[in-house]
Amino acid sequence: MFKKLATQIGWFVIVGCAAAATHWLVAIACVSLGGLAPLLANVVGWLVAFLVSFAGHYQLTFRAQHAPLWQAARRFFMVSALGFGVNEAAYAMLLHYTSLPYDLLLAMVLVGVAGMTFILGRWWAFRHSR
Repeated sequence: MFKKLATQIGWFVIVGCAAAATHWLVAIACVSLGGLAPLLANVVGWLVAFLVSFAGHYQLTFRAQHAPLWQAARRFFMVSALGFGVNEAAYAMLLHYTSLPYDLLLAMVLVGVAGMTFILGRWWAFRHSR
């Protein structure tokens, strides 16, 4: 049981890092090459990163849970959208109400949201319905 959980967490971190890098690169490219406003570019980056994240989690992180593809896709989209909303709201509030450095705050928010995403992914989004 512990080995399976450790393997899932390992894949979750690898896939999450790939999705985060994709999100960042797409958002930066949309601003610098496409002239989009940063907040709009952030949404585009998240949508592209969702594809990377879902594919990786479905094929690697949670593959042993055998969730049907479309069920998992719908559920994980909801989890990802919730995570994106929590991330933006928490980050904005922390930036406004604390004097901590922005990079530390972002790291705290990202870790918190990642934990929420793992739990919801494991126990709901990629869970095989019986």
